[in-house]
Amino acid sequence: MREPRDFDADTPFYEDIDRYARASVGAALAALDAARAGDSVFSLMRPPGHHATRQRAMGFCYLNNPAITALAAVAAGEKRVAVYDFDVHHGNGTEAILLNQPNTAVYSIHQHPCYPGTGTRNVGDNCYNFPLPPQTPRGEYRHVLESALEHLRSFKPSLVIVSAGFDAYLHDPLAQETLEREDFHWLGASLRRLGVPIVSLLEGGYSEDLPDLILAYLTGLEGK
Repeated sequence: MREPRDFDADTPFYEDIDRYARASVGAALAALDAARAGDSVFSLMRPPGHHATRQRAMGFCYLNNPAITALAAVAAGEKRVAVYDFDVHHGNGTEAILLNQPNTAVYSIHQHPCYPGTGTRNVGDNCYNFPLPPQTPRGEYRHVLESALEHLRSFKPSLVIVSAGFDAYLHDPLAQETLEREDFHWLGASLRRLGVPIVSLLEGGYSEDLPDLILAYLTGLEGK
C-alpha cells in the first residue's frame, strides 16, 4: 500500500486531517447560523481555508472555509454576500471558487510579492484585489483597507464573511508588513459600522501576539 504524501511543502498529510478540516468548515457554518440569528461571532478554528481551491489543498489550507460559507449563505437566502479578506496573503482559493458566482463579491487586501504570488489585479465580475508592497507604511496600509471597505459598501451586502488573518502585523514572521494592534481594533470597529451580520473566520497570524491581536479586533467589532 502506498504511503500518503503531503499536499505540498506547507500543507502536510497526517492522520485524520480530513476530520479536522471538516470540523473547521462546520464551525464556520455554525458561525454563519449564529450571525444570521443576530449574534456576534468569531470562529477560532483551524486549519484555515482561503488558499484551498476546489481541486487542491495548499498553503496550510485543506477546505475553503470562507468560500463554502459564502455559498451556504447564498443558498440560505442571503441576497448579497461579500468576503472581506485582510490576511496578508492573497485569498487565491476563495477567489477561484467564487469567481463570477452570482450574489457574491470578494475583496482581498494583501502583500505582493508574497505567497502565493497571485492577486495583482481584479478578475471576473466580482473579485477585487488590493495588493500592497512589503513594508507599506501603516497609514497607507490602513487607507487601502478603508478603500476596499468603501468598495464593499457599494456592493450593499446583506452579510459579510471576514477572512481574518493577523499576519500583516509588524512582528509576524511570515510577511513584511507594518500593522499594529490598534489597526486590528480599527478594522473590527470599521466592519461593525457596516451594520450587517459579520461572520469572522480565523485565517493566518503566526506571532506570539496573536491572542492580543484577535482580542483587539473583537473589541472593535463589539464597539468597545
